[in-house]
Amino acid sequence: MRIIGLTGGIASGKTSVANLLERLGAPVIDADQLAREVVEPGERALAQIAESFGNGVLNADGTLNRAALGEIVFADPGKRRRLESITHPAIKERAEEKLARLKAAGAKTAFYVAPLLIEAGITSRVHEVWVVYLDHETQLARLMARDGLSREAALSRIASQMPMEEKKRLGRVVIDNRGSREDLEAEVLRVWREEIAAREGAPAAEP
Repeated sequence: MRIIGLTGGIASGKTSVANLLERLGAPVIDADQLAREVVEPGERALAQIAESFGNGVLNADGTLNRAALGEIVFADPGKRRRLESITHPAIKERAEEKLARLKAAGAKTAFYVAPLLIEAGITSRVHEVWVVYLDHETQLARLMARDGLSREAALSRIASQMPMEEKKRLGRVVIDNRGSREDLEAEVLRVWREEIAAREGAPAAEP
């Protein structure tokens, strides 16, 4: 089974592209969704987090208090690494389980969507990397509009990630999202036809 890593920068449109690919029939595994799943009540990772950081990171109903945990780990790189040492293996295990099920079901291609696929050094999980791209000024404007951020706050968040131009060079396929929603749909459909349908004999349906 061909596993394609889909990534990009903050506000680049990864989720929109993933949704379009799903509508075209592609199985999509979202690393952010897996990260939420592995810290649900009853999961081993949540118990380990409570053991490491105290029950103060849990809500009264036993769910994870993300705000409380965030205050602890974002102020302390060592504690952030400790959290990652708990969550990253759990996410990897969950991803491998889902991919194995897709392969057993006969899927020819699956997408693994991860914002920090390259930065986290997990490109070994995929066979190739696709990057959702937009230029710096468009990224900045969309992030400010999406999250209601000031220019300074948005620039700070963008600066915490690998620059889009650098990430673009690492993608075997680059999906251009500098235009309108209609432009993006056309771009995804073009890539689907060239990269998926042409190889697998899949229907070149409209998204």
